[in-house]
Amino acid sequence: MTLRTTIATLVLALAVCLGIPLAEAEYADVVINKQAEKNGMRPVVFPHWFHRIRFRCKVCHAELDFKMRAGANDVTMAAIIDGKFCGACHNNDIAWSVEKCDLCHSGKPGLPSGIYGGHETSGPGRW
Repeated sequence: MTLRTTIATLVLALAVCLGIPLAEAEYADVVINKQAEKNGMRPVVFPHWFHRIRFRCKVCHAELDFKMRAGANDVTMAAIIDGKFCGACHNNDIAWSVEKCDLCHSGKPGLPSGIYGGHETSGPGRW
């Protein structure tokens, strides 16, 4: 076992012993399928890791009112078009707009809302 692995193991053990919650979604993908398939679209794969390395948590979870639980948000295309949730940035000024459906609606049909992957996630989800 390398020194780096030993230190990581000790830090993880200490966090568990102290009851510190681990941020399971920090580097994972979040699948959003509360509304998508009901409306004839594939599930959304939200690359949480990609956004998290660029923005602080408060940008989405405090300022845009995303609840910190997969499936807890009532995200609709109407809300996004109105500039809420993802639409605050995905407005064709900061990031691409809603016309590029397949960039977000990329999940496999039938995939339930939830958190997939973790620190092993290597890029935009292909779930």
